[in-house]
This record gives sequence, C-alpha cells and structure tokens, in this order.
Amino acid sequence: MIRIVWGTGRGATPKGSFDAALAAAGVHQYNLRTLSSVIPADVPIEEVATAPDLGPTGDALDVVLARQTSQPGTRAAAGLAWARASEESGGGPGIFYEEGDHDPATVRERLKAGVERGCHLRGIDPSPVHTRVITADPEAEAYTTAVVVAVYGDGTRLL
Repeated sequence: MIRIVWGTGRGATPKGSFDAALAAAGVHQYNLRTLSSVIPADVPIEEVATAPDLGPTGDALDVVLARQTSQPGTRAAAGLAWARASEESGGGPGIFYEEGDHDPATVRERLKAGVERGCHLRGIDPSPVHTRVITADPEAEAYTTAVVVAVYGDGTRLL
C-alpha cells in the first residue's frame, strides 16, 4: 500500500521546521529514501493524513516527497499529484509528481502540467488526476515548511 500523509511545521531553522512538518505527518522517526515517482501496478493508494506505526524507529521508508521550506514571514505550499492507468480495473501503473512553492495556486498549476506531461511520456491516460496540496501559513519569526509524502509500504531495517 502507498499512503499519502502530510503536515506543516515551524521552527527557528529550516531543518527544524522540516522536522516539525515530518512529525505532523507521522514520519519523523524514519530514514526517508526518496524515489523517482513511479507507481507500481495494482498497489492501492490511500490518503491517511498521518502515518500509522510503520515499524521501529530508524527504519527506512521509501517515499516520494513534496516539500517547501520558506523564510520567516513567507507562506509554504507543497503538493503531490498522481494518476494511473486503468483505475477501473484495479489500478495500473502510474506516476506521482511533486511540487513546492510559496503560492498554492502555482503548486496546483505545476502539478497538473507535470503529471499530465509525465503520463504522456508513459502512455497513461491522466484521468482522473488526484492531488493533495498543503499550505502552511507564515509566521514572522519562524521558518515554515509544508510536506506531502507518498509512503511506499512499511519500514525496512537498515542494519
């Protein structure tokens, strides 16, 4: 299963706000391995907001990560779009497309264009296109981060 999770965070440093956003999404206790956005056939996708327990602290999670970290006083928006072939028949292969910016409308526009382009390259009819965009409102004295994460399966032991 692929789970879509999301969160926002604030912090005194860019890294601190990113960590807080990962905590809000429930994936801060894992080592994240970034994937290139291809969705395998016949794997269900579920939007769950916050990740459930996916294994012991320190395990690796394979993810597609959309992220925007913004300077103090600036909004952050991040989003994922996805489409797959033959959803009616259980879900063929597909792709994710990730984007981040300060403006959620810009994120939505880029997601639509990007996922449609990626589907065209792979011969996939991009209908329907699903999206999840998260916006973190600015705070004058803190960095702000928004994340949307596609988590592939459960954690895997690294050692």
